[in-house]
Amino acid sequence: MNDLRQQLEQCLPGRVCFIGVGNADYGDDGFGVRLAEQLQAAGVPDVIVAGTTPDRWIGSLTGFDHVVFLDAVEFGVTPGSVLLLSSSEMSATYPQISTHKISLGLLAGWVEANGKTKAWLIGVQPESLKAGPQLTPTLQTTLEVLAELLRDIGSARVETAAQACPERSRRGCPAERQLELEVHP
Repeated sequence: MNDLRQQLEQCLPGRVCFIGVGNADYGDDGFGVRLAEQLQAAGVPDVIVAGTTPDRWIGSLTGFDHVVFLDAVEFGVTPGSVLLLSSSEMSATYPQISTHKISLGLLAGWVEANGKTKAWLIGVQPESLKAGPQLTPTLQTTLEVLAELLRDIGSARVETAAQACPERSRRGCPAERQLELEVHP
């Protein structure tokens, strides 16, 4: 989990908005929504529970340095695995990454159209998309680990680092990263 924390702190200096995407009525597809709900309940600022209509929120995202979509994403690895992608990686690698009305790659392009805001995806490999409101135990564990990590980052905000080192926000992050979470039952 320390590796993921370091990647997020490196890639997300400044003001960050987390957007939970997915359909909470279809098992693990609701991962992003459930994670966003937990972050809101914990008092993390700037969290949106967008569900299946993240496009409705695009106009309200211009004041952020970074927008992070939280979603279940099929990328062919072990269920519960986490992937951090920039918008260009989303568009190039997974142009139709979403089962939602509009792909996250297209949404990321809209977010970045103002020239200031960078878009990211924290994607989690689902295990089951069967009808029902419950996450699988694997994704529930991943949710708990990520919620704790994002609460810490959201509460601490990396604004002080961005103010001390403004060029940090212009630096690129490594290419596509599959991040291993230390998950202990």
